[in-house]
Amino acid sequence: MVSHQNIALTPEAHSTALAAALEALEIEFEVRIEFPPEVLAEAERAIAEFELPPIDKRDIELVTIDPATSTDLDQAVHLSRTAQGYLVHYAIADVPGFVALGGSLDAESQLRGQTVYLPHRRISLHPESISEDAGSLLPGQDRSAYLFSFTLDATGAVSNTVLERAMVRSREKLSYVGVQESLDSGTATEMMLLLREVGLKRIELERARGGASLRIPSQEVECVEGTYTLVADAPLPVEDWNAQISLMTGMEAANIMIQAKVGLLRTMPPPAQKDIDVFRLQALALGTSWSADQPYGEFLRSLELSDPRQLALMHQATSLFRGATYLAFDGELPEDLVQAAIAAPYAHTTAPLRRLVDRFALLVCSYASAGQEVPVEVRQVLPTLPDLMNGSNRLVNQIERAAIDTVEAASLAHRVGERFSAVTLSASESENGKGKPRGTLQVESPAVMARFEGSAEAGQHVQVELVQADLASRKVLFRIVGP
Repeated sequence: MVSHQNIALTPEAHSTALAAALEALEIEFEVRIEFPPEVLAEAERAIAEFELPPIDKRDIELVTIDPATSTDLDQAVHLSRTAQGYLVHYAIADVPGFVALGGSLDAESQLRGQTVYLPHRRISLHPESISEDAGSLLPGQDRSAYLFSFTLDATGAVSNTVLERAMVRSREKLSYVGVQESLDSGTATEMMLLLREVGLKRIELERARGGASLRIPSQEVECVEGTYTLVADAPLPVEDWNAQISLMTGMEAANIMIQAKVGLLRTMPPPAQKDIDVFRLQALALGTSWSADQPYGEFLRSLELSDPRQLALMHQATSLFRGATYLAFDGELPEDLVQAAIAAPYAHTTAPLRRLVDRFALLVCSYASAGQEVPVEVRQVLPTLPDLMNGSNRLVNQIERAAIDTVEAASLAHRVGERFSAVTLSASESENGKGKPRGTLQVESPAVMARFEGSAEAGQHVQVELVQADLASRKVLFRIVGP
């Protein structure tokens, strides 16, 4: 696993200029900040009038597992062993119960698309009275949820799925770091041991399907007590195991909608052969053996990210994961239903507090599971969601990248002229055959990924000099000065 790297901003960088630059992103990208009064009023009425469902499943000892600071808790899980395998309960926040179709809150959420996470604030999809309180699966609180109950065989494969809207109560809010520490130290609860056991078996099933995933260390900005910190870290193993439960839920939700012949899937085409051929050449150039009969997903799992050349190769693999989108259908099933990286049909279902499409997937699945006709007002919205969500994803990716660039530039502004150790992630090339050759590199410490100028191949250890760190333009540039 890649080591955890931090850099906190110096006192000079904690200036009004940085705060203003981050706030300016909201204006630059035209992010909707405040909720209109009529939306807030509707949210308060929905909370006041909300009735818990009659089905009582509060005896299931659910827990949530999220980053330690999260308060918008979408999912809670419980795992137990059975004679034939496992029973997994997965509760998802009942956002549809608070958002009336066609209302002002519904319209506002469609304009927003998803929650935006910035270093200095979270801009929620829904008013915080719902997303962080009444709708969140907070511990010790009676909540309404869409409760999936999965019967798994000994291999971890799903043999039966039940979905019902029920009253639940989470017992505890756990963090990824805390659960991982308990597993590593041998103090984990039986349920967390089962999470690891089932998660590993689901990963094996993913391998057998031909699924693949990128394991690129994330680069994020954390803000603790007013101090911004850049963090680069690979996911903890428990995050992968927990994600497998979410993926399983999305796959089963997709199957429910496919059987009902109405719904919304998350799809991605398989990588083009030309992209695979280029990636094979990149693997060869970086000294990594890839046998002709080994699927690309299995090859990616074999890469060791502590090796800079293999880390660079993992970054190059992004070319294999293109074209993800949403597919709405009603009636005749489209031909291409598969999300290639998962190697199965899949639907975004498990994060309705933070992502718009999940609310509609839950509605469709709920009606279909009960053998009821999906209402026309739901069907009418489905075709509009792919374009809406694709646009929202583009916006969020742009603003989150801009936020990281802003903090990087501020954190390095006082270090222009200094030298750093780095690993090149891409080979340097000249744009249109003109100008100085440039590429992308990962500084070993601090956790900065930026452009460089100079000649180098991907996966090289290099010494670089910082030549630019400009807060106004969000530009950071290094120059190679030696191997």
